[in-house]
Amino acid sequence: MALLDSLSKYRNTGLLIIRIGLGILFMFHGYPKLLGGPEQWEAIGGAMKNLGITFAPAVWGLIAGLTETFGGFLILLGLAFRPVCVLLTFNLMVAALMHLKAGEDFMAASQAIETGCMFFGLLFIGPGKYSVDKK
Repeated sequence: MALLDSLSKYRNTGLLIIRIGLGILFMFHGYPKLLGGPEQWEAIGGAMKNLGITFAPAVWGLIAGLTETFGGFLILLGLAFRPVCVLLTFNLMVAALMHLKAGEDFMAASQAIETGCMFFGLLFIGPGKYSVDKK
């Protein structure tokens, strides 16, 4: 649509908006997981059994909470952007599998799938010029 074509010159502004929104939301999403302690970490990390990984569920849960909290902060800054996108994509793939393997319907897993697709796409696009990683 010709009316909206001129917005393409603000691509980096759009990436900044996406990074700020996703970064803040993931910090708020992951922080309670960190505060939950070993019992909650074990419950969260138990989702790794869907990939055949059954050892150290508390460690995997802690890693998930750290990835979401500090990964969200790094996404916000645009620092170590692509490695964090890989970690968050994997984290969300595990979350989606957890919902689907638990017998929940597709809608229960859809948020994890959608956000995982967003991080996977951002992996190829990069953080944009308004970031610490700018190139």
